Amino acid sequence: MLIRNEESFASSIKILKNLGVRISLDDFGIGYSSLIYLKKFQIDTIKIDQYFINNFLAGEAPLTKYIINLAHDLKMNVVAEGVETEEQLQYLRQYGCDQLQGYLFSQPVSAEQFIKLLEKVYLY
Repeated sequence: MLIRNEESFASSIKILKNLGVRISLDDFGIGYSSLIYLKKFQIDTIKIDQYFINNFLAGEAPLTKYIINLAHDLKMNVVAEGVETEEQLQYLRQYGCDQLQGYLFSQPVSAEQFIKLLEKVYLY
């Protein structure tokens, strides 16, 4: 996230929050996702970038656990992106990740396919 005018951005976020909009920070942990933004811009949810999920067996597990704990300490929801294996699922559950998304659950689907999927789940 690159913000040119932080005061204006913070003001816009405050207006949205007052309207009931929840704010998520996508791809957390890469790029410009500064820790100061988490509190300064009243972030509700962080989405851990799939890089950390795909590489936690290669040494990223402690950092992933830290991100989850930090977010929870700040009263934020945590979503893990790119969950593809049962092992990743178990690890993320063990460390209290709130929500998971990835090919383990479903590949991206159209709105029409999503409705059919919901009908199938709720009819059985």
